[in-house]
Amino acid sequence: MITRRRFLIALGAGVLAVPRGSLAQPQPKGARIGFLYYGSRQSALDTGRYNAFVQGMRELGYVEGTNFVIEARFADGKHERLPAFAAELVRLKVDVIVATGTPTYRALQHAAATIPVVITVTFDPVGDGFAASMARPGGNITGLTLSAADLGPKLLELLKAAMPKLSRVAVLVQPGNPAHPQRVVRIMSAAQKVGIQVVLAEAGTVPEIEREFAMMTKERANATIILADGFFLQESRPIAAQAVKHRLPSISQLREYAEAGGLMSYGPNSVDNFRRAATYVDKILKGAKPGELPFEEPTRYHLLINRKTALSLSLTIPQALLGQADEVIQ
Repeated sequence: MITRRRFLIALGAGVLAVPRGSLAQPQPKGARIGFLYYGSRQSALDTGRYNAFVQGMRELGYVEGTNFVIEARFADGKHERLPAFAAELVRLKVDVIVATGTPTYRALQHAAATIPVVITVTFDPVGDGFAASMARPGGNITGLTLSAADLGPKLLELLKAAMPKLSRVAVLVQPGNPAHPQRVVRIMSAAQKVGIQVVLAEAGTVPEIEREFAMMTKERANATIILADGFFLQESRPIAAQAVKHRLPSISQLREYAEAGGLMSYGPNSVDNFRRAATYVDKILKGAKPGELPFEEPTRYHLLINRKTALSLSLTIPQALLGQADEVIQ
């Protein structure tokens, strides 16, 4: 388990290295779809996630207001709002719920055990207790994952490629995210092999973000890894701004972070997961059981480099790393 913030671990002396549905099929009439999002409405719109889901439904022949309606609820990153929202969607008797955020999934496990749930971003649905297996989830939850593997060590490797003299990296975790402790362990293990020092920082509120970045500077971190989390996604801009303010090159698994001003991101296209979620909704509305629909894992990962941010940090990205990038923000 992660203990407390400002916890420094010295690890050595070296350096780290779609298929579209047939439009000819009859569409269910009057489908009511719940959309329960851990972050804010504005975040869902700014990242394109909400619109991607609507677009996915449109591609499958659904017209909002004609043959389906969306009951959308946004928790603004506040755990305490989720149980009430989950209970409300149950009372509304929605046909299926599209959900985002681990705390959201847990709230739905308690409140909506009989309503099909399509989750959009998760790392380990089996380990987190949302599914019996990836191929046959069982129960009422299925959906899409963000990673078929833990990318933490890869994020560290990419930071090292951008900063050959990297010696101490901070890892920002969200204390309420149950997946983060194990991911930190794997990053630490990768760092240990090459002697990097790891500084742990944790933030669950906006004021804590600024405080923890100040701590990173005090602890002499020279780069930071932002673990993927719904709250961090919502606060991508202030987190990226703090990283630049404190002269810390940063990387996240979420491309939205690099788009918001972080230095790099490496991971699947999470926005496309929302478009793909529509295919699960379509199958469920036509009679498929969520417990028999396999989880979908990403098949490709994208490296995004924000060269504008690199310039603001006075950091020259090696040409070899730029050549690996799928996209460069100039």
